[in-house]
Amino acid sequence: MAFGSFENSGSSQPMAEINTTPLVDVMLVLLVIFIITAPLFHEAVPIELPRVDASRLDDPPRVLSVAIDAAGEVFVDGQAVAQTELAARFLEIGAADGQIELQLRADRGTRYERVTAVLADAQRAGLVKIAFVTEPVP
Repeated sequence: MAFGSFENSGSSQPMAEINTTPLVDVMLVLLVIFIITAPLFHEAVPIELPRVDASRLDDPPRVLSVAIDAAGEVFVDGQAVAQTELAARFLEIGAADGQIELQLRADRGTRYERVTAVLADAQRAGLVKIAFVTEPVP
């Protein structure tokens, strides 16, 4: 079926253009409908929530700060701890609070072996939440 004018121009070629005016009209009507109805979707159902006195469940975990300087010396919460006493200190802290988070700060010049030894002692003591603290690049 060919679309074209009713004039008889002598050529029997179909018209190759599509009339897009009805399409634009329909799209504009839909746009107006959505603009009008969109604010209605944001209205919430008015309800009264019950009030209770309860504590929050998301208590922040206790943080254990462990720092290792360039010489390999370990500091737990700012106090120097000998390498032989470190595992016992971690066991003592881990037994007191199971949800403790260990934040490890290691100097850039610290040997990797020393960092892994501290991590192994913490893991044996049951400290599984370990965070590595770094400085952002300026």
